[in-house]
Amino acid sequence: MTMASTSEGKSFSKRTGMLCVRALKWIPVIFIVTIVIWSYYAYVIQLCFLTVKNEVERVLYLIGYHLIFAIFAWSYWQTIFTDIGRVPSQFKVSAADMERLENAESEEAQRHVLERLASGLPVTNRTVTGAIRFCDKCWHVKPDRAHHCSVCGECVLKMDHHCPWVNNCVAYTNYKFFVLFLAYALFYCLYIAFTTLSYFIAFWKTQLEGLGRFHILFLFFVAVMFAVSLVSLFCYHCYLVAHNRSTLGELLF
Repeated sequence: MTMASTSEGKSFSKRTGMLCVRALKWIPVIFIVTIVIWSYYAYVIQLCFLTVKNEVERVLYLIGYHLIFAIFAWSYWQTIFTDIGRVPSQFKVSAADMERLENAESEEAQRHVLERLASGLPVTNRTVTGAIRFCDKCWHVKPDRAHHCSVCGECVLKMDHHCPWVNNCVAYTNYKFFVLFLAYALFYCLYIAFTTLSYFIAFWKTQLEGLGRFHILFLFFVAVMFAVSLVSLFCYHCYLVAHNRSTLGELLF
């Protein structure tokens, strides 16, 4: 076997491994989507069409459900597929400056190099020692609130956290969509819980028949369970917005 074929084999294995890792990252999203699809079937088909007898009640339930479902799905889509905010090119450090930084003889000399590189850039946040924030993986001065995401493999503007449930960084470009997603998801769960409550009670009184009653039972439990989780998370991010903070604990005046 030649060196070229060995190198090609390693390259192919690396690409395959990266594709597998990327595919695995979508598992939490697929899990959420699967639950949402099932909840749509359970609510629209099993509850509204097969269980609700009153026509007016059925129409009102369907209209309210689809309105909330539409904005919930839209906000989730935007949170997932909105591109992360990347650091502007003017923060990038050239190869020559990077070499000077690496060859600096002391920490103080490195600080002087970074101060020169950051001069003229809109940077106010510093490290705990007062030095310029710098990413040695991306080779650029970090803008305020920018952080390197190990999952995305690059620095992200105003990074809040990397969320596996959306397979994306929650940051500058999609934080609004993320907060809306939490709010609409909470409304979605509460709407399902309140409109299925009477049928959930009827189930325990053995007044519901057919296999569809189990869908309604689990739909109520799942809606309540997710609502409890979402209300705390939504309130937490409302607190962060109100106090101009992020999950990473920074405050920008």
